[in-house]
Amino acid sequence: MDNDDETYILLLLADSNLPTGSFVASAGLESYITHGFLSKNSTIIDFVRDSLATYAHTALPFVSDAHSVISTYADAKGDDNIDDVVRNLVTLDDLYEAMTLNHVARRASKAQGIALLTLYARGFSRPPSLSQGVEEEIRTQEARLSKLLDKYKLLIRREEAPGHLPICWGVLTGALELTLGQPSPVFLVHHKYIIISFFLPHLSERSQYLHLFLHARSLLSASVRLNDIGPYGAQQLLLHAVRPLVAAEALKCRDLRTGELPGDKENFDQTTNGPASTWPLGEIIAARHDLQHSRIFNS
Repeated sequence: MDNDDETYILLLLADSNLPTGSFVASAGLESYITHGFLSKNSTIIDFVRDSLATYAHTALPFVSDAHSVISTYADAKGDDNIDDVVRNLVTLDDLYEAMTLNHVARRASKAQGIALLTLYARGFSRPPSLSQGVEEEIRTQEARLSKLLDKYKLLIRREEAPGHLPICWGVLTGALELTLGQPSPVFLVHHKYIIISFFLPHLSERSQYLHLFLHARSLLSASVRLNDIGPYGAQQLLLHAVRPLVAAEALKCRDLRTGELPGDKENFDQTTNGPASTWPLGEIIAARHDLQHSRIFNS
């Protein structure tokens, strides 16, 4: 896939109208505000920064490994190993389920995950009416990937796999041929919290970068709905404050892996290679958020 094709897919994935539910996820921001953590010395950017750091360390290893599983399968010929591929995805899924301590976070992650797989089947797969003139090799490849994703989605529907968002994001972007790799340094950025060598996302790193950007955007969207900031303020933060935060976390976590895939267990240091443990305060806030809104819903 050339750079223009990949850029166009990224535009589609970043569309707020994409039917995945990610745009309304708040990661406990309501509870964070209700409990008075936002003050003169703490802003929405503090919450975004901490939430990004937590989410990047816990989610990106799974995004990367799931992407690797799909890319390896796509490069192979035939469907002989499809059961092994699905088994590897379920292994990653089960580990993420065990690491996600709060049940509201689990529920939101699984709802968005299955939505991504449905999106591929209904929104990104090539319709038969547009298959004429497409090379046989491409049609075969697309059919193999559709078969794999359908098999994995069926396990999720049967509740034999959780279907968490990071794994499904890696699966989707791997099937769409967004690749993983190394970024390239561009220039220095000065920020309130950090001064870093800024790394623009190379086309080979866009899957990870976009995943973190969408997480940050969903937090600012929730802040707008809560009337903490306005729509114009949210766009200012996305342009001037969120970008270096996303770039910094993507850079720090780009090489983290779960260590659960075949061949990764040897010489794997969980402290160095990840994934990291969850953010305790974030878990507490998410739990309080769920309790509050469960009471409102049930009253």
